Amino acid sequence: MRFRRAVSCVLFPAGVLFLAACDGGTGGTGGSGGGTGGSGGSAPVCNADAKWTAGTQAFVDSTTKWGLDALAVEGVRINAVDFDGDGWADLIVRRGGNAGDDFAAGGVRQSWLLRNNQKGGFEDVTQSSGFRQLRQNPEPNLGRPGEVIAFGDVDNDGDLDAITGFTNNSDPLSPETTELLINNGDGTFSLGPVENPFRIAAPKKDSVAGVTFVDFDRDGNLDVWVVQNTNNGTPVQDRLYKGDGAGHFADVTVLQGLKTKAWSVVADLNKALGHSIGWSSNACDLNNDGNPELLAASYGRAPSHLWQSGGQPADFLFTNRSIDSGYAFDQRTDWTDNESARCWCKLHPDAEDCTGVPAPQYIACTKDEDAFRWDHDFDREPFRLGGNSGATECMDIDNDGDIDLLTGEIVHWDVGSSSDPSELMLNTGEADVRFDRPGNDALGLVFEHSVLAWNDGIMTGSLFDFDNDGWPDVYQGASDYPGNHGLLFHQVSAAKFEPVPIELGIDHHRSHGSAVADFDNDGDLDIVVGHSRARCDASEPDDCYATSQVRLFENVIGQNGNYLRISLKGAAGTNNAAIGARVTVKSGDMTQTRDVGGGHGHYGTQDDLTVHVGLGASCTAEVTVRWPDAALTTQTFMLNGNKRYTLTQGQEPQPVE
Repeated sequence: MRFRRAVSCVLFPAGVLFLAACDGGTGGTGGSGGGTGGSGGSAPVCNADAKWTAGTQAFVDSTTKWGLDALAVEGVRINAVDFDGDGWADLIVRRGGNAGDDFAAGGVRQSWLLRNNQKGGFEDVTQSSGFRQLRQNPEPNLGRPGEVIAFGDVDNDGDLDAITGFTNNSDPLSPETTELLINNGDGTFSLGPVENPFRIAAPKKDSVAGVTFVDFDRDGNLDVWVVQNTNNGTPVQDRLYKGDGAGHFADVTVLQGLKTKAWSVVADLNKALGHSIGWSSNACDLNNDGNPELLAASYGRAPSHLWQSGGQPADFLFTNRSIDSGYAFDQRTDWTDNESARCWCKLHPDAEDCTGVPAPQYIACTKDEDAFRWDHDFDREPFRLGGNSGATECMDIDNDGDIDLLTGEIVHWDVGSSSDPSELMLNTGEADVRFDRPGNDALGLVFEHSVLAWNDGIMTGSLFDFDNDGWPDVYQGASDYPGNHGLLFHQVSAAKFEPVPIELGIDHHRSHGSAVADFDNDGDLDIVVGHSRARCDASEPDDCYATSQVRLFENVIGQNGNYLRISLKGAAGTNNAAIGARVTVKSGDMTQTRDVGGGHGHYGTQDDLTVHVGLGASCTAEVTVRWPDAALTTQTFMLNGNKRYTLTQGQEPQPVE
């Protein structure tokens, strides 16, 4: 059936393909020559606004319902992607560490590749898929190590391939390496080319902490950004590998301007010119020019790195804007409330800068060892006054059209105000990327510290609109320490949040690892969370659960609201998975911005690549897709809400029943 396109429409710049009806979305959309309607031509289905209010249940624990406990799935590294392309989000879970799987009866499992059975459960296909096959000395009941995983369509054949990276510094070193896994399209995987440079084999050591697929030069082939931790305590170079679209990669780190320095000169470290001590990778377009910036969040109170793309098609060189952007560390530099620093100055009153430093309040401080967190020669330097940074999440939090950041951090009570907390960094919208840090108190992202010796272990988290009201919400996965509980915050208005009580939201302590998807395809986003069993202590509050069983929390509020879901597929010149595509959704008086991500987070996290947007009280939306090709091709449509669409570049969106 054909539908007439409205004649009174917004004018678009030359080169923009306009396929939208302008009648409020009740009619279909037409392309050149009047193609089939993307909204199906039917009247929109409108629901009430499901915005969360106090006293309303938001999530329920559906772990048993989905069979995850029966499968004994444990871990803290989580991806939620549709690896088999059937339109249902699957689940990939790993424990931490560099051990491999033992699939034999009674053997210890390290990882799970779980296919969504479309019936409210998962099927374990880890072994049958070959996803963990060994390259060296293959044995059917043993699996390859690799805790860091990211998915993307490397060969542009329509299915998701994967890279598995791991820390290879055991004694003796493992013969296995970081690997590319090629999706065969039939539910199985094959090992990629042996000559790829990210396959760092013994006797060299490797310490992969983050893997992100990104098309940094917009040539239509996915590249790989790999962030490294340390090799036995020594920071090393992060790497960018350029893909050729056929599964082969080349190391272009130095060529693209990403070279960093060994940790030897303090002045270099203060300028964030040294290697990262990576705990997380990410890539997102932070200045709206269509070119992705590269991020490396650093552990060990080392500067985090932000590499800004030069955006010139001839070279796509990167510039280190870690300090100038405000991402490297915050501006809290007063070290004199650090208990260990106070102890040091008490014992060494004539030491530089110790005059006037108060005595410690809680440390006995009778010997130098009591100042266990302080090195007076270095810890006053800016590079040591940053945070212990876990995952960094990218999303337009405040709906102002540019991508903001949410940082995860470990904070210890005794370190004082100089220890960077987890917080939102709001993009100022400038061509040279810069962020403001309003602070958690101003935004309502407040953590309760009711005991003296508190520790925040926020290494992972998720950004997602759980109630479909059009405002992204925040989940902070606090882990590892007594009293740490996963915290859900509801965004009330632009960058203003309120806590969702744990009994109404996500009741899960020591919550390490999370991934988001609409697992049951009911129109709202569910979340799977892992559990850390580090530092268990039965005498402390919120002690560890018996195992590191992952738990699925099913959304029970969002399906009552209005939403839009779009799965993108790139055409020639664009990577098939459309990683890096930007989707802008206008509904009512709200404009939302979402990017398709290629993996991020602390040792590997990935949310469903399908773009999900809550529409609030609206049930139609104007949708613009900016494809990550050389021309940044743009398409605009008017779509009815409460549907899922597939969109192949250059074509019209097709509703999925």
